[in-house]
Amino acid sequence: MTDDAAAARAAAEEESALSHPPVDPDATVTYGDDPDQLIDLYVPRGAGGPAPVVVVLHGGAWRAPYDRRHISPFAAFLAGRGFAVASVEYRRGEPGGGAAVAGRWPGTFDDVAAALDALPALVREHLPGADPRRVVLTGHSAGGHLALWAAARHLLPADAAWRTDGPPSLRGVVALAPIADLAVADKLGVCGGAVRQLLGGEDHFTARLAYADPALLLPTGIATTLVQGRTDIDVPQAVAESYAEAAAKAGEVVGVTLLEDVGHFPLIDPAADACAVVAEEIAQLAW
Repeated sequence: MTDDAAAARAAAEEESALSHPPVDPDATVTYGDDPDQLIDLYVPRGAGGPAPVVVVLHGGAWRAPYDRRHISPFAAFLAGRGFAVASVEYRRGEPGGGAAVAGRWPGTFDDVAAALDALPALVREHLPGADPRRVVLTGHSAGGHLALWAAARHLLPADAAWRTDGPPSLRGVVALAPIADLAVADKLGVCGGAVRQLLGGEDHFTARLAYADPALLLPTGIATTLVQGRTDIDVPQAVAESYAEAAAKAGEVVGVTLLEDVGHFPLIDPAADACAVVAEEIAQLAW
């Protein structure tokens, strides 16, 4: 396939995924005082008995214009499959830096850590039919990075504010086209330099990798699957493969599900077959 054809197909996939109207949640709760410190909750549909909880972290290169609304059809799709769903919003983009700036250090990481810490109590109080003892963490693209990072907080350097004493109580992680290896993604120029921006720019990049790069925080001891389209030109397959190789070197097996003729966005597009594959991967860990 020519570069022009690949770009055209990727654009069509993105258009399809983003064409669905946002789906309002059943409830929205806060985990902090900032307007972005919110979690949308979707009640499971048709589930018999307490349903597993799927925590969703949206992508968008950690940039402010991309919020959780674009992934709400995916969240609703999972709720329709019988999962209780918690879709997390978090701060993105540096204040005053313009819409093109990716991430906010340390706010993006502060928020994901705080949301995950607050979630069990919020689920028990606000999400009927959910079982907070069975939680799967998923995320797409930049959200896949954050999901892998959140599952590895117990491996952070000792001076990290986000470090936990032990691994989180998760059934597993399903990371979708994740920016899983920050160093490799940076070399490949993923999302127009977003990785370097996330860590605060050139002066901080190397020093902060140890606190932010999931590929350096292994083995987690948590069941992990990466789902990746082979024709993804936004976050190439090489990024996921590099994370899986790092995990193997650390003595951990990470599953990698590669989907033929699938790019970046079908993984979260309820109209795409790939989305059903994602739901099945989550179900294998959740149930």
